[in-house]
Amino acid sequence: MTAVPFQFGESTPRLNPFRAAPNILTLLRICLAPFLVAAILEDRYALGFGLFVVAGLTDALDGTLARILKQRTMLGQYLDPVADKLLLSTLFVVLTHKGLIPARVTVLVFGRDVGILVVAAILYAAVGRREFSPSVFGKANTLVQVLAVAAVLLHQLTHVAWVSDIRMMALNLTIAFTILSGLHYAWLASRRPGTSSAANSGAK
Repeated sequence: MTAVPFQFGESTPRLNPFRAAPNILTLLRICLAPFLVAAILEDRYALGFGLFVVAGLTDALDGTLARILKQRTMLGQYLDPVADKLLLSTLFVVLTHKGLIPARVTVLVFGRDVGILVVAAILYAAVGRREFSPSVFGKANTLVQVLAVAAVLLHQLTHVAWVSDIRMMALNLTIAFTILSGLHYAWLASRRPGTSSAANSGAK
């Protein structure tokens, strides 16, 4: 039998040095949250706005790098929305505490998120489904929440008319898309395969 020479370069896959970059950017966004909160609580809105812009850039870059490098991981799929919700929910609470966002908006935002978590937990317990992909309304809701926080922070730096208009529009859109996306998630959950059969078997 003739031995085949071992060639390291052909049998060993190349390790991409940027493999962990998307997840590192997501973790950086999480680490920015306490500094952003501290800046707002200390009325340092210029710093807060700057940190929020940096957080937004990391959000855009991690997704872009994951697609370009084809390094989408299960950890990243779970970590990215958690980072977004952690940052945005915390900022809504802090800005409401500072009297810059109406309490009803924050209550709606939190109520929707808690409702989705409860439904996801029920789906996992009932039919063993872990995936709960964001809908187009959910993505739009995240976008208007980002716009609302940015406009509220910018409004503390300048009171020009167009900033005030964007702030009011973004807050109203946040209310609308929070309700719409919450109802849409509930509708999607009710139509998931296995949900109705699990409910019927439980009713017997």
